[in-house]
Amino acid sequence: VQLQASGGGLVQAGGSLRLSCAASGRTVSRYIMAWFRQAPGKEREFVAVSGSYTHYTDSVKGRFTISRDNAKNTVYLQMNSLKPEDTAVYYCASGSDYGRYDYWGQGTLVTVSS
Repeated sequence: VQLQASGGGLVQAGGSLRLSCAASGRTVSRYIMAWFRQAPGKEREFVAVSGSYTHYTDSVKGRFTISRDNAKNTVYLQMNSLKPEDTAVYYCASGSDYGRYDYWGQGTLVTVSS
């Protein structure tokens, strides 16, 4: 199983980015898919999850949207109204249950300038 995250980059505050997580060796429609992030000097934190329901960390509610394209076997994270505090390496993850992820992508860097 491989998860390939992409779509990161440099954006000004208030801007938008869409991250992608393309899966191979696993059908995303059958698993829990999530996004995490790790800011410089901080621990990795949960951002969003998609399964039978979706859930977001409070700091991104109303700004970020997790979605899936089952035909492309890809999960997305649409990020709007970005803030400098959203700067982090973003990772996608997959598992059979919420909070239990057995495969991780390599990470994609998002930098939001003020």
